[in-house]
Amino acid sequence: MLLGVIADDFTGASDIGNTLAKGLPGQGGLQTAQFLGVPSTPAPEHIEAGVVALKSRSIPAGEAVAQSLAALKWLQAQGCRQFIFKYCSTFDSTPGGNIGPVGEALACVLGVKGVIACPAFPTVGRTLYQGHLFVRDRLLNESGLQNHPLNPMTDPDIRRWLARQTAGPVGLVALGTVKAGHGALSSALEAAAREGQTLVIVDAVDDDDLTTIARAAAPAPLITGGSGIAQGLPANFIASGLAAGSSHVAMRVEGPEAILAGSCSGATRQQIETHARSHPVQAIEVEKVMEGTVTPESLVAFIESHRGQAPLVFSGGTPQEVAALQHRFGRERLAENLDALFASTARKLVKRGIKRLVVAGGETSGAVVSALDLGALTVGGEIDPGVPALYSQGDSPVALALKSGNFGSLDFFDKALAKLEGR
Repeated sequence: MLLGVIADDFTGASDIGNTLAKGLPGQGGLQTAQFLGVPSTPAPEHIEAGVVALKSRSIPAGEAVAQSLAALKWLQAQGCRQFIFKYCSTFDSTPGGNIGPVGEALACVLGVKGVIACPAFPTVGRTLYQGHLFVRDRLLNESGLQNHPLNPMTDPDIRRWLARQTAGPVGLVALGTVKAGHGALSSALEAAAREGQTLVIVDAVDDDDLTTIARAAAPAPLITGGSGIAQGLPANFIASGLAAGSSHVAMRVEGPEAILAGSCSGATRQQIETHARSHPVQAIEVEKVMEGTVTPESLVAFIESHRGQAPLVFSGGTPQEVAALQHRFGRERLAENLDALFASTARKLVKRGIKRLVVAGGETSGAVVSALDLGALTVGGEIDPGVPALYSQGDSPVALALKSGNFGSLDFFDKALAKLEGR
């Protein structure tokens, strides 16, 4: 294995797996697999990029560090030459963790400073300028992310936000230096390392900037950022002759389908509204979940009664509705109950023969795939930017799409089910 990724959630792992498998146009990417948690056995020999998906974004910082270091140890044992710590392109975290502590811990073990930190993903509207993160034309704290139920982002200055989480100083390489080319960027990162800056925010406003960053990062043992940071990295291994450049794996799984949505993002709510115009959709009443009257069996019964019609069940609401529910039931208790509901529902669906499963929401995706215990997933073709098709192995394969809440077009659910089936 050439490249190892430690991802702090499951949809983010799929996102960067897609980026690595796709590579730059005309060059191809790396043969990529996604692992659900830290594996206990070696990776398949043909895998060039391995993505270890953790559910560490919203847990205590110490636990996130321990899990990330365990993933690093396994990836080192697979022979990886370079490592990426992947977090969300909207830098989802709190002032008390987890991006800074994990980034510093990985850098300490690898003995490096001047480590790139770049959440930018211009393809989906995330850009970084003078250390400030934008979502399309809005600053991060004015984009709706300030209302995130778990990790509200109230400050767009990523350098300042990261400084709250780290022990050492945080650097910044502004856009002008990036535009001057990879040589200028490399020099700036070397200067930051000499000054004792472990993590260095690097501006990026378009894909050309990400390509420049990737070229400068070719010799770097560690990189941190969103999935966009990885788009030029396969080219480094191809140019060095270590990889030939592969195309997306063409796979298909036919059979019954289901959609589970646990995201309250505006994009997912719009996708659900679009899907409901021509498909059966059932809303989950959270109060009844907490009372125990909405059960996995009731959700499975709804989906089973609409086989072949792309049935969807969802929980979610406006940020105000979600905040009210969190206040009433407690944020952690509410999240645990909903995660358990979706996890058990997914497990029962697969046992009953569901072959294609689309899941929306990072926390929900983590709960579902952890419950299914599918092992390594092959990264297939792209459904929408940041969301690939995923395929389990074995005699009875399952096809998955794990969607971050804010990703995907309005007709994403239909597109995903068609792609998983090879259409």
